Amino acid sequence: MSSDKPLILVCNDDGIFAPGIRALAEVADEFGDVAIIAPDRQQSAVGHAVTVSTPLRSRAFQIDHRFNGQAVSGTPADSVKLAHDQLLERKPDLVVSGINHGSNAGINILYSGTVSAATEGTILGYPSLAVSCTDYDEDADLSGAKDAARRVIGWILSEGLPKGVTLNLNAPSGPLKGIKWARMANSRYVEEFEGRVDPNNRNYYWMTGRMQLLDEGDDMDLSVLEKGYASLTPIQYDMTAYTLLKNKEDVEL
Repeated sequence: MSSDKPLILVCNDDGIFAPGIRALAEVADEFGDVAIIAPDRQQSAVGHAVTVSTPLRSRAFQIDHRFNGQAVSGTPADSVKLAHDQLLERKPDLVVSGINHGSNAGINILYSGTVSAATEGTILGYPSLAVSCTDYDEDADLSGAKDAARRVIGWILSEGLPKGVTLNLNAPSGPLKGIKWARMANSRYVEEFEGRVDPNNRNYYWMTGRMQLLDEGDDMDLSVLEKGYASLTPIQYDMTAYTLLKNKEDVEL
């Protein structure tokens, strides 16, 4: 890798051979050197889980005879941590995660392995971006998500990001209509579990559910996406409820 170009670390949670990570690597390649380090299998909805009870392993791959990659036997956050400490010859200038198949807007931010890989990059001190397409189909048209990622990556490399801030980008499938800054919609999942019995007479459960919107407003990510635009949300891993903390500073317990 040539040291005069930015090094961009590409990760995801759909696994190193998912179509979305190839698409994002193609965009990143327009801006600098690309290193793909990602889970060796599907890791959707693992959040910010890390592996502590078993060793991690990595295997080198060349993807599409174009990109060098390492498949890691762990989570998205594991992959970024291992890249930072062991697998990269030099530190990245940018971490990008995706393109995820499926929206990571609203409460999905909390559960997403794609977002968590980017957040881990922020924790380690790198400007970081998560990219998702709202279409879950593996053959989804990622052209709009790629165009949006191209614009945002260029902006980050030019302007930088504040310390502790990650950008979360979601785009509908198909051509890009435009990008709008948006806040995270207040939402949650209403879940149900279908109980079944296996051939050995043991109970098991399948989880189903739907997202419930607890919010309204044109400025939230889900509304922006519904109108056909890509949403760009600055997020942070500091979970302190500052409003409550400020109001309780003089309260003795």
